[in-house]
Amino acid sequence: MEHNTKAVTDSVSNLIAKLGKLPGIGPKSAQRLTYYLLRASKEEAEALASAITGIKTNTRQCTICFNIADGEKCPICSSATRDSSTICVVEQPQDILALEHVGVYHGVYHVLHGAIAPTEGMGAANIRIQELIKRLENGTVDEVIIATNPTTEGETTALFLQRLISPLGIKVTRLARGLPFGTELEYADDVTLCRALEGRQDF
Repeated sequence: MEHNTKAVTDSVSNLIAKLGKLPGIGPKSAQRLTYYLLRASKEEAEALASAITGIKTNTRQCTICFNIADGEKCPICSSATRDSSTICVVEQPQDILALEHVGVYHGVYHVLHGAIAPTEGMGAANIRIQELIKRLENGTVDEVIIATNPTTEGETTALFLQRLISPLGIKVTRLARGLPFGTELEYADDVTLCRALEGRQDF
Protein backbone atom coordinates (compact mmCIF):
# COMPACT_ATOMS: atom_id res chain seq x y z
CA MET A 1 0.00 0.00 0.00
CA GLU A 2 1.45 3.34 -1.04
CA HIS A 3 1.60 6.30 1.32
CA ASN A 4 3.05 9.79 1.10
CA THR A 5 4.05 10.30 4.72
CA LYS A 6 7.32 12.24 4.95
CA ALA A 7 10.08 10.71 7.06
CA VAL A 8 11.66 14.07 8.03
CA THR A 9 10.52 17.61 8.56
CA ASP A 10 11.07 20.34 5.99
CA SER A 11 13.74 21.93 8.20
CA VAL A 12 15.72 18.71 8.45
CA SER A 13 15.45 17.85 4.76
CA ASN A 14 16.43 21.43 3.83
CA LEU A 15 19.62 21.25 5.90
CA ILE A 16 20.47 17.80 4.53
CA ALA A 17 20.06 19.17 1.00
CA LYS A 18 22.22 22.23 1.72
CA LEU A 19 25.01 20.21 3.37
CA GLY A 20 24.88 17.70 0.51
CA LYS A 21 25.94 20.44 -1.89
CA LEU A 22 29.29 20.88 -0.12
CA PRO A 23 32.32 19.25 -1.81
CA GLY A 24 33.16 15.85 -0.41
CA ILE A 25 29.83 15.55 1.42
CA GLY A 26 27.57 12.81 0.09
CA PRO A 27 23.94 12.15 1.09
CA LYS A 28 24.88 9.91 4.05
CA SER A 29 27.42 12.38 5.40
CA ALA A 30 24.91 15.20 5.03
CA GLN A 31 22.40 13.19 7.07
CA ARG A 32 24.97 12.43 9.80
CA LEU A 33 25.98 16.08 10.06
CA THR A 34 22.36 17.20 10.20
CA TYR A 35 21.47 14.80 13.01
CA TYR A 36 24.66 15.73 14.84
CA LEU A 37 23.59 19.38 14.74
CA LEU A 38 20.12 18.41 15.95
CA ARG A 39 21.69 16.80 19.02
CA ALA A 40 24.16 19.66 19.56
CA SER A 41 23.42 22.52 21.93
CA LYS A 42 21.77 25.65 20.60
CA GLU A 43 24.98 27.57 21.37
CA GLU A 44 27.11 25.17 19.32
CA ALA A 45 24.75 25.36 16.34
CA GLU A 46 24.62 29.16 16.56
CA ALA A 47 28.43 29.35 16.77
CA LEU A 48 28.70 27.32 13.56
CA ALA A 49 26.12 29.51 11.82
CA SER A 50 27.98 32.62 13.00
CA ALA A 51 31.31 31.28 11.72
CA ILE A 52 29.79 30.60 8.29
CA THR A 53 28.26 34.07 8.15
CA GLY A 54 31.55 35.56 9.35
CA ILE A 55 33.64 34.25 6.45
CA LYS A 56 31.20 35.82 4.01
CA THR A 57 30.99 39.20 5.73
CA ASN A 58 34.46 39.66 7.25
CA THR A 59 36.87 38.24 4.69
CA ARG A 60 38.23 39.66 1.46
CA GLN A 61 41.17 39.09 -0.86
CA CYS A 62 44.57 40.37 0.23
CA THR A 63 45.44 43.48 -1.79
CA ILE A 64 48.96 42.12 -2.39
CA CYS A 65 48.79 38.36 -2.95
CA PHE A 66 45.02 37.73 -3.19
CA ASN A 67 45.03 35.19 -0.38
CA ILE A 68 42.08 35.29 2.03
CA ALA A 69 42.39 38.18 4.49
CA ASP A 70 40.37 39.83 7.24
CA GLY A 71 41.85 43.25 6.41
CA GLU A 72 43.87 44.83 3.62
CA LYS A 73 46.68 42.29 3.95
CA CYS A 74 46.71 38.57 4.75
CA PRO A 75 48.80 37.33 7.74
CA ILE A 76 51.68 36.26 5.47
CA CYS A 77 51.97 39.58 3.62
CA SER A 78 51.70 41.38 6.98
CA SER A 79 54.58 39.38 8.51
CA ALA A 80 57.95 41.07 8.81
CA THR A 81 59.72 37.69 8.91
CA ARG A 82 58.74 36.49 5.44
CA ASP A 83 61.20 36.73 2.53
CA SER A 84 59.45 38.92 -0.05
CA SER A 85 62.18 38.27 -2.65
CA THR A 86 60.67 34.83 -3.32
CA ILE A 87 57.09 34.42 -4.52
CA CYS A 88 55.35 31.05 -4.69
CA VAL A 89 52.49 31.05 -7.19
CA VAL A 90 49.52 28.80 -6.36
CA GLU A 91 46.11 28.26 -7.91
CA GLN A 92 43.91 28.56 -4.81
CA PRO A 93 44.14 29.86 -1.21
CA GLN A 94 43.87 26.33 0.21
CA ASP A 95 47.13 25.45 -1.55
CA ILE A 96 48.88 27.91 0.78
CA LEU A 97 47.61 25.96 3.80
CA ALA A 98 49.14 22.76 2.41
CA LEU A 99 52.54 24.39 1.76
CA GLU A 100 52.58 26.26 5.07
CA HIS A 101 51.86 23.06 6.96
CA VAL A 102 55.15 21.62 5.68
CA GLY A 103 57.04 24.49 7.34
CA VAL A 104 60.03 24.72 4.98
CA TYR A 105 58.99 27.71 2.84
CA HIS A 106 59.56 31.21 4.19
CA GLY A 107 58.78 33.39 1.18
CA VAL A 108 55.48 34.97 0.17
CA TYR A 109 52.70 33.83 -2.16
CA HIS A 110 50.56 34.87 -5.09
CA VAL A 111 47.13 33.29 -5.57
CA LEU A 112 45.88 33.04 -9.14
CA HIS A 113 42.35 31.94 -8.21
CA GLY A 114 42.25 29.40 -11.00
CA ALA A 115 44.23 28.01 -13.90
CA ILE A 116 44.16 28.46 -17.65
CA ALA A 117 41.51 26.07 -18.96
CA PRO A 118 40.27 27.04 -22.44
CA THR A 119 37.68 24.25 -22.50
CA GLU A 120 36.07 25.78 -19.42
CA GLY A 121 36.30 29.34 -20.71
CA MET A 122 39.17 30.23 -18.34
CA GLY A 123 41.86 32.26 -20.04
CA ALA A 124 44.85 34.19 -18.73
CA ALA A 125 42.68 37.29 -18.32
CA ASN A 126 40.35 35.44 -15.94
CA ILE A 127 42.98 34.77 -13.27
CA ARG A 128 45.42 36.99 -11.33
CA ILE A 129 48.32 36.89 -13.79
CA GLN A 130 48.57 40.59 -14.61
CA GLU A 131 48.61 41.38 -10.89
CA LEU A 132 51.56 38.99 -10.50
CA ILE A 133 53.50 40.69 -13.30
CA LYS A 134 52.92 44.07 -11.63
CA ARG A 135 54.41 42.69 -8.40
CA LEU A 136 57.50 41.60 -10.31
CA GLU A 137 58.11 44.94 -12.01
CA ASN A 138 59.55 46.68 -8.94
CA GLY A 139 62.77 44.63 -9.17
CA THR A 140 62.75 43.24 -5.62
CA VAL A 141 61.84 39.63 -6.51
CA ASP A 142 64.67 37.16 -7.18
CA GLU A 143 62.72 33.94 -7.67
CA VAL A 144 59.22 32.85 -8.63
CA ILE A 145 58.28 29.29 -7.67
CA ILE A 146 55.43 28.03 -9.84
CA ALA A 147 53.36 25.71 -7.68
CA THR A 148 50.33 25.20 -9.88
CA ASN A 149 48.75 21.77 -9.65
CA PRO A 150 50.36 18.94 -11.69
CA THR A 151 47.35 18.74 -14.01
CA THR A 152 46.93 19.65 -17.68
CA GLU A 153 45.52 23.05 -16.67
CA GLY A 154 48.27 23.60 -14.11
CA GLU A 155 50.99 22.75 -16.62
CA THR A 156 49.45 25.05 -19.23
CA THR A 157 49.38 27.87 -16.68
CA ALA A 158 52.96 27.16 -15.57
CA LEU A 159 54.29 27.32 -19.13
CA PHE A 160 52.40 30.54 -19.80
CA LEU A 161 53.84 32.12 -16.62
CA GLN A 162 57.35 30.96 -17.46
CA ARG A 163 57.18 32.67 -20.86
CA LEU A 164 55.97 35.90 -19.25
CA ILE A 165 58.40 35.99 -16.33
CA SER A 166 61.70 34.81 -17.86
CA PRO A 167 62.21 37.98 -19.96
CA LEU A 168 62.13 39.97 -16.72
CA GLY A 169 65.40 38.34 -15.65
CA ILE A 170 63.82 36.63 -12.63
CA LYS A 171 64.64 33.01 -11.78
CA VAL A 172 61.63 30.76 -12.43
CA THR A 173 61.44 27.36 -10.75
CA ARG A 174 58.83 24.60 -10.66
CA LEU A 175 58.01 22.22 -7.83
CA ALA A 176 59.91 18.94 -8.22
CA ARG A 177 58.18 15.94 -9.71
CA GLY A 178 57.52 14.34 -6.36
CA LEU A 179 53.93 15.35 -7.04
CA PRO A 180 52.08 12.76 -9.14
CA PHE A 181 50.51 14.14 -12.31
CA GLY A 182 46.78 14.65 -12.03
CA THR A 183 46.68 15.32 -8.28
CA GLU A 184 45.96 18.57 -6.46
CA LEU A 185 48.36 20.36 -4.13
CA GLU A 186 46.00 20.53 -1.16
CA TYR A 187 45.75 16.71 -1.02
CA ALA A 188 49.48 15.98 -1.17
CA ASP A 189 51.16 14.67 1.98
CA ASP A 190 53.73 16.70 3.94
CA VAL A 191 56.76 14.62 2.94
CA THR A 192 55.91 14.86 -0.76
CA LEU A 193 55.36 18.61 -0.53
CA CYS A 194 58.58 19.10 1.42
CA ARG A 195 60.60 17.22 -1.21
CA ALA A 196 58.84 19.09 -4.01
CA LEU A 197 59.75 22.45 -2.45
CA GLU A 198 63.35 21.57 -1.61
CA GLY A 199 63.94 19.85 -4.96
CA ARG A 200 62.35 22.53 -7.11
CA GLN A 201 63.94 22.86 -10.54
CA ASP A 202 64.77 25.69 -12.90
CA PHE A 203 61.97 26.15 -15.36
